[in-house]
Amino acid sequence: MVQINYRDPRPIYEQLRDGFRQLILTGVLKPDEKMPSVRELAARLAINPNTIQRAYRELEAEGCICSVPGRGSFVCKTDAALLARREELTAQLRQAAEELRNLGLTDKEIIVLMKEGNDHD
Repeated sequence: MVQINYRDPRPIYEQLRDGFRQLILTGVLKPDEKMPSVRELAARLAINPNTIQRAYRELEAEGCICSVPGRGSFVCKTDAALLARREELTAQLRQAAEELRNLGLTDKEIIVLMKEGNDHD
């Protein structure tokens, strides 16, 4: 399940959102699978339920989860979430590439950096 790192500079709700998003997008959490209840997760992680609710709201806005009144939250079919995340990361990549160009790197150097980041050996 999702782990909280108190040394991480990101707020806890972002860590939760990103952790659950990763579990959903990689298929660890399957479509229609019930998410842990806010109360259950708050007790398990010893954090404020409002923090979990905020993470769940953001996941729902991204299309990763769906709330069913009286039943809880469930993992949605991930096509829309995958597309939204891909668009978000593409925009970030374009912004980073532009900043690297402004710092004097050529497109060729940026491509080499991208390929180095892809080496998992």
